[in-house]
Amino acid sequence: MKPSLTYLFLTFLRIGATSWGGFMALISMIQKKVVEQDKNLEGTDIMEGISLASVLPGPMAVNVVSFVGYKLGGWTGALVSVVAVLLPSFLLMLGLSHLYFQYGDIPAMSQFFAGILPAVAAIIVSVAVNLGEKSIKDIPQIVIAIASGILVFYSKSYLTTLAILAVCGVFGYFYYYKSSVVPASQDAKPVQTESSQKTYWLLLPLLGLGVLGVWANGNPLLELHKTILLTFSGMSLSQFGGGYVIIPTMQKIVVDGMKWLSNREFVDAVAMGQITPGPIFVSATFIGYKLAGFWGALNATISIFAPTAVLTIFCARFFNKISKSAVVTAIFKGLRPAIIGMIASAALTILWGNGISVFAAAIFGIALLVIMRFKVDPVYVIPVAGITGILIL
Repeated sequence: MKPSLTYLFLTFLRIGATSWGGFMALISMIQKKVVEQDKNLEGTDIMEGISLASVLPGPMAVNVVSFVGYKLGGWTGALVSVVAVLLPSFLLMLGLSHLYFQYGDIPAMSQFFAGILPAVAAIIVSVAVNLGEKSIKDIPQIVIAIASGILVFYSKSYLTTLAILAVCGVFGYFYYYKSSVVPASQDAKPVQTESSQKTYWLLLPLLGLGVLGVWANGNPLLELHKTILLTFSGMSLSQFGGGYVIIPTMQKIVVDGMKWLSNREFVDAVAMGQITPGPIFVSATFIGYKLAGFWGALNATISIFAPTAVLTIFCARFFNKISKSAVVTAIFKGLRPAIIGMIASAALTILWGNGISVFAAAIFGIALLVIMRFKVDPVYVIPVAGITGILIL
């Protein structure tokens, strides 16, 4: 039975409100809730979404959410899921932006995040273990997972990630192809999609933005909104590799080119993007707020997330038709262990990058125990870890 839109909204709203720690943290929360707890998708579906998002431009986390929402509820499900997962970070960034321009500083949250980040690392490890148990079946896949994790951890390069995925995909094809051939009688059923009428309704907001661009001529405020729209959608569609890759490009455009922010304001915008849950691309909300208040923040947020989310859905429709072929199945037997290794390396990156203290190690160990042994929902683990950081540090 297809999940309701209410389920999708509430699920991704909760995920969006508790996904500190970057792209893999958000993916891990999706895996825990949608796959392991509610069993609405398979772990392989999540890894297919990660693979697709890795080769598309824009914020990888939101692209995966768009993919998952589409798998569960078609175009409407994708729209509801993306809006819900972005809403908490948008509202929090909106509040922080108001405080920043009102009082000139960011509320101190270092102790809170000192507790949260080790717990996030524990969630990511638990997801990697769970996926590994289901997807890694032989020695070559074990080697791929370990090698991929090590290379990604030490490289920190998006090009390295792409190279690993390409090499592992080619290996999977040549090594597993014969065993992946599916008899004609077992071919997957055609994917049901929503009517084109619903698709057109969902594209109406984009059409409205286009009309806004035509009407903007001669009106300074509308001209500003058109510039915000074109600038942030252009950045989104031209940046591959996730949030941190866009930072130098964004700085070049909004600080050096447009002169919208000072260097100090830009650094603070990135910092606030890091201390809010969800993707770091939400720093665009801060910039839009400075330029045109609430409507500028909303425009910048939609412009930087919507284009690639829509692109992901179009690619997912094509991907669904070929995902059960023998060739694609073989390729994914090489890709899945590589993705699992990358997920595990994300946990190590979080721990290593923020310092492995006795406190961090204790939070990590306890969080991993209660998640894996006692099956405690991560939505409870994360705030408790943050409050512990405030009370102890």
